[in-house]
Amino acid sequence: MALIVQKFGGSSVADAESIKRVAKRIVDTRRAGNDVVVAVSAMGDTTDELLDLAAQVAPIPAPRELDMLLSSGERISMALLAMAIHSMGYEARSFTGSQAGMITTADHGSARIVDVTPVRLREALDDGAVVIVAGFQGFNRDTRDITTLGRGGSDTTAVALAAALNADVCEIYSDVDGIFTADPRVVPLARKLDTVTAEEMLELAANGAKVLYIRAVEYARRHGVLIHARSSFSSNDGTYVLGEGMTDPRTSKESGMSDVIGMEEPVVTGVAHDLSQAKITVVGVPDVPGSAAAIFTLVAKTGANIDMIVQNVQSASPGRTDISFTLPKQSAPEVLRALTADQESIGYESLVHDDQIGKLSVVGAGMRTHSGVSVTLFEALSQAGINIEMISTSEIRISVVVRGDDINEAARAVHSAYGLDSEIEATVYAGTGR
Repeated sequence: MALIVQKFGGSSVADAESIKRVAKRIVDTRRAGNDVVVAVSAMGDTTDELLDLAAQVAPIPAPRELDMLLSSGERISMALLAMAIHSMGYEARSFTGSQAGMITTADHGSARIVDVTPVRLREALDDGAVVIVAGFQGFNRDTRDITTLGRGGSDTTAVALAAALNADVCEIYSDVDGIFTADPRVVPLARKLDTVTAEEMLELAANGAKVLYIRAVEYARRHGVLIHARSSFSSNDGTYVLGEGMTDPRTSKESGMSDVIGMEEPVVTGVAHDLSQAKITVVGVPDVPGSAAAIFTLVAKTGANIDMIVQNVQSASPGRTDISFTLPKQSAPEVLRALTADQESIGYESLVHDDQIGKLSVVGAGMRTHSGVSVTLFEALSQAGINIEMISTSEIRISVVVRGDDINEAARAVHSAYGLDSEIEATVYAGTGR
């Protein structure tokens, strides 16, 4: 008997029929002799609708009360799903995040999991029940308040439960068949990957791939959780995210052969794109020691996460330099205010804000040992007539900034250039929500 943790997102439980379909899948897993724990998101666009409602009654909702409101979406899903399972003749018990022992920091809207004490979940499993847990939420011991985990919180909930319960696998269900070489909504000929390393998945998630969230992947890597990303709309095998020393369960079972990651890695595993960033250029910065430190000290105080940084010496103005950096669009206004307030002390000439950019990234563990990877990227973009504005690299990633309007064409061109195209179009079973 295996212990399987399953996570179902909003599109998988968008309405009553979807909930019944998910319940049948859970019951089939239980009928096969497995213990099952399920983390569930709010139905469809419920979270967005609740945010809209909150904005209508209060321009700036109180963070504590907003968490109380948003956490209700997952509680509705978990109760309905448990009812559906009961109607199929199997016992199911639903639990809120706090009842499940999900202990978090006190940060409303962006809490992090610090401990999981799944006492009630183990009791329910011992009684033969299917366990349903509300994702995206937890409980802070000091304040005794409900908290929410922020973006990707239900994925993180599922992985944390799998780690705490020592589950055999954590199945993350979505509206595509697994992890693809690119977003199949943008690159229809993207191929589904059988496996991907946790290291590669972290880079893909950090650079725009939305099928898994970076916090969940990092938690899984740190705690040795095997993730299986698959579709709730089909019974197809998905993609396994393999941490260090892990093997593909299918290869091991079917052939008896070991498929330990790292033995033969592809040059490029996938292409990711991101339209959620903006670029700020600080023009005419004095080219003296300490200028960059002064700028990024101010930026750090706003809490903004900086991604790419480029510094160019001005040929027209000796002794001056331009510093450009990218950051999340929602962080840009506060950063611009902070820099404007300190213009005199820093001594720069002006600021330029650009929120119409797109970031394209190619990721692959094989980059460490293969040359010419960057040439293929640059040639593909050149042939497509797409200009590059910024470049950033890591050991297994190359990222470029282009115009936002060019990002989809760039993704398709680069995907083809690396020979990643499939012969058939990928299937997307549902929408992505708002």
